Amino acid sequence: MSFPTELLQQLQDTAFATAIGESVWLFPTIETIHVLALSLVVGSIAIVDLRLLGWASVRRAVSSIAREVLPWTWLAFAVAIISGALLFSSKAVQYYSNIPFRIKIALLIAAGINMLWFHLRTYRDVAEWDTAPKPPAGARWAGSFSLVFWVGIVAAGRWIGFVF
Repeated sequence: MSFPTELLQQLQDTAFATAIGESVWLFPTIETIHVLALSLVVGSIAIVDLRLLGWASVRRAVSSIAREVLPWTWLAFAVAIISGALLFSSKAVQYYSNIPFRIKIALLIAAGINMLWFHLRTYRDVAEWDTAPKPPAGARWAGSFSLVFWVGIVAAGRWIGFVF
């Protein structure tokens, strides 16, 4: 066994991971929580992204929408990460080698980099374009990439279970 596989096997052999993997109801319950949290994440991000693209809520300030929506996004994201980690722990070795799982993680990283870039570069000048119906190109690109990444995350996540 290789180093990551040994660590993943140890994680998979923990009591809580074994309980999740062997329980008739625990895995589906955690998966339901994960899907609901992810739905809230994607839905709330889409609200902001569609505004960044100038396709929705164009009469509202971007900063106002972000201020209202993003706390819910972060809360749901925390729940999705925790529930996802619990699901992962139950079959860590299998998930690690699952191509759709790797795609999902790569897209999550890409979405995080996109968000970080947007907030560190484009959003710092939001006062200049906050109420413009059509935000600057950088904001529109960030919204476009974000939507593509999150649709990909959902698709890859759905695909994971069919590749075991």
